[in-house]
Amino acid sequence: MLPPESSRVDYEGELALVIGRRIKGWPQERWLEALAGVCCANDVTARDLQKKDGQFARAKSFDTFCPIGPAIVHGVDPSDLAIETRVNGAVKQSSRTSSMVFSPAFLVAYASRMMTLLPGDLILTGTPAGIGPLTAGDLVEVEIEKVGILSNRVAGRT
Repeated sequence: MLPPESSRVDYEGELALVIGRRIKGWPQERWLEALAGVCCANDVTARDLQKKDGQFARAKSFDTFCPIGPAIVHGVDPSDLAIETRVNGAVKQSSRTSSMVFSPAFLVAYASRMMTLLPGDLILTGTPAGIGPLTAGDLVEVEIEKVGILSNRVAGRT
């Protein structure tokens, strides 16, 4: 849902890592052992509020932001998968997870050094180039190879 407080809400197709066990200070070489699986995510952001506030908390925290799914997929190494975001059928983002600034292995180890990660915690891995605005009625699809397609319709301001 587009919040009335924002005039610019963007899509951000991302890979989500789902933590499967309690980890703290987890070694990077064992990162796959820490996962319950992976899924698609749309890290929706109220871009105007992010710029106004100078940080992300409000911009990423509205109800219905960050849909994930359609399911947690087990047994997939997400190190090099195709990721694509479409809006109303038009490709807006297209890349591979191997092109991300930080690898999934690095992110699991890094996050677990700062905080204890628990089963069900998510780590979103970053978005490819091509983010852009959403309008009411848009259909957003985030597709990740071997993972699935997350599909959501954008609802108008309430």
